[in-house]
Amino acid sequence: MSVSVEWRDVKYDEIFEQELLGLKRRREADPGCTVADIEGTLQHLYIMDGADWYGRGCVQDITMAATIAAYEHFIAQWKSEN
Repeated sequence: MSVSVEWRDVKYDEIFEQELLGLKRRREADPGCTVADIEGTLQHLYIMDGADWYGRGCVQDITMAATIAAYEHFIAQWKSEN
């Protein structure tokens, strides 16, 4: 893999893992936190992602994609527990 693309993958993975960790901590620390709460935040992330009319730039695009993916993953895992 070329160096010019590799940093993007590293950044994506870094953000994805940070978001998952934050979501896990939130769930553990807040007994009132529900799947619906996390899904609500995800809906706002979708809106923010779609509102990129002027272009955020590569790093922000990677950050948004990784954040959304982490939320989707976390929600799917939580729902599979039931």
